[in-house]
Amino acid sequence: MSRFAAPPSDRHNDGRHTAPPIATATAAPRRKPVGAATSRAAVAGTVAVVLAGLGTPADAASGTTPSDPVITSATVNSGHDVIVGITHNVTFPVTITGSDDSGLAFADVDLKGPHGGFYTTDAFCQTPTACTTMFTVNAHPAPGSDDPVDLANANAGTWSVDALADAHDGDSVFAPRVGSFGLKRAARLTVNASPEPVTKGAPITVTGKLVRANWDTYRYAGYTGQTVQLQFRPKSSSTYTTVATVTTSSTGTLRTTVKAANAGYWRWKFTGTTTTGPAKATGDYVEVRP
Repeated sequence: MSRFAAPPSDRHNDGRHTAPPIATATAAPRRKPVGAATSRAAVAGTVAVVLAGLGTPADAASGTTPSDPVITSATVNSGHDVIVGITHNVTFPVTITGSDDSGLAFADVDLKGPHGGFYTTDAFCQTPTACTTMFTVNAHPAPGSDDPVDLANANAGTWSVDALADAHDGDSVFAPRVGSFGLKRAARLTVNASPEPVTKGAPITVTGKLVRANWDTYRYAGYTGQTVQLQFRPKSSSTYTTVATVTTSSTGTLRTTVKAANAGYWRWKFTGTTTTGPAKATGDYVEVRP
């Protein structure tokens, strides 16, 4: 699989953004899309039109005309966002779904993101209607180097999926932007509730910090100006309830004061943004005494 994030000026423009091959990986030839798809038979010109009109002896005998392949959808990571930190590779599936009277045989899949983000790979189809291929992304330095392997902060956000599928009868179909998904920076939250224990009715101070992966520096840094929920779960319950919302400081820190009512667990919860994944702190237990 070839994977990289390159500026648009490094790509050829033939109707799609196609990156040059890396190492031994070679991208399949791209067809300029017409509407939602382009058939390989149609690209062949007048001769293909004539042959299509004549059909094969089997087609003539059966009275049927072969249909062009169709791509109907692309599902990335089973419908979940792809969350990437600064240490480990993240591998996820992309499934292309479609149909053809001869069955789908092979798929070439491109992922395109903000600021030139680009990955490509291909795979044989596992069934006549579905082709699943795996992608691996990361944001950590290459071994023995200070250079990033793949992602930069500017690549976080909404990505699109282009797919080229080949059928067993030789026809092909290209479907641009057949799917989309979020590729996001990982976030983390901490919490501390004190004093422990506390007298009922006395104040409890809850602090914490929200940080997110910086794909440019390979560190976690405070996430500024974000709304975070303070949640409480009674000792006898398994359900957290939001009791307050707090905005992170310029360094990502959180602080608020609540009144002690019952013994239980306090935590911070962040729902995420278009570029950053969600996060929850592990609950901090505070005993409340009469």
